[in-house]
Amino acid sequence: MQKFTSADDVESIPLLVEEALQLKADPNQSKIGHHKTLGLVFFNPSLRTRLSTQKAAYSLGMNVIVMNVSQDGWKIEFEDGTIMDGEGQEHIKDAVKVISSYVHVLGVRTFPGLYNREEDYSEKVLRQFVEHSEVPVISLESATLHPLQSLADMVTIEEHHIKKPKVVLSWAPHPKILPQAVANSFLQWIKKTDAEIVMTCPEGYELAESFMEGIEITYHQQRAFEKADFIYAKNWSGYQQYGKQLPVKEDWTITEEKMALTNQGKFMHCLPIRRNVVATDGVIDQSIVYQQAKNRECAAQAVLKNILEHHG
Repeated sequence: MQKFTSADDVESIPLLVEEALQLKADPNQSKIGHHKTLGLVFFNPSLRTRLSTQKAAYSLGMNVIVMNVSQDGWKIEFEDGTIMDGEGQEHIKDAVKVISSYVHVLGVRTFPGLYNREEDYSEKVLRQFVEHSEVPVISLESATLHPLQSLADMVTIEEHHIKKPKVVLSWAPHPKILPQAVANSFLQWIKKTDAEIVMTCPEGYELAESFMEGIEITYHQQRAFEKADFIYAKNWSGYQQYGKQLPVKEDWTITEEKMALTNQGKFMHCLPIRRNVVATDGVIDQSIVYQQAKNRECAAQAVLKNILEHHG
């Protein structure tokens, strides 16, 4: 693996999932990261991604250095050819070249602005890290994808040993406008499995066609839930009317009554979750969201181990 920014960087998802499960069973089986350093750069807040990736690196014997750009660094300029006589004090090209000279693997987390779709989908920040870094880059979430979360999701589904499960990705309410990264990424990964996939959302909240292609789409949430084995809930803003919070008449909160329509379905969410907005307390407390969160650790460990094996 040369880098880890999407499912397309993975040669075999089943093998990577299997390796993650092996590492979950025995996290200390490999010290391939001894005398190696992982750098983690955050442009946005993080709880599970930061802690799980740090723990994964430590289990492999790595050192970890962390930088929160908004708190710890200079204001970054991202545009090429710019005359830096404004607020930007350090160019992203210089920053990445310097940071990557200190580490063996470099992780970066950034979010979209949700104002300019073309700019967000160009992955301006992540792309420049990949371009200018001297070492392999891991996406800790980008403007459009969250591959570490998706790998953990695939591990979680695999642990339940359901052949050809019915998996539903359901839009859910949220008081804020949220990115599409988790939903995009989940569809990108789950489409590479043998699952039956249904996506349900209100009209106007469709994702980009490249992610929805080949899956069943319905605007009737309860119909989608029927006989489902897994319900993955997430809020996202629509692709066409980008960054806008469109009015929704129906109640899309996940309730115990809706979960009763499933095949004793397991409720999934990437966390953090707005209780009694996205889903009710009863749904969350009987869910597998903490199993998902725990699997972030073995997912990150499998990615780091694979990269270190290929890059010495």
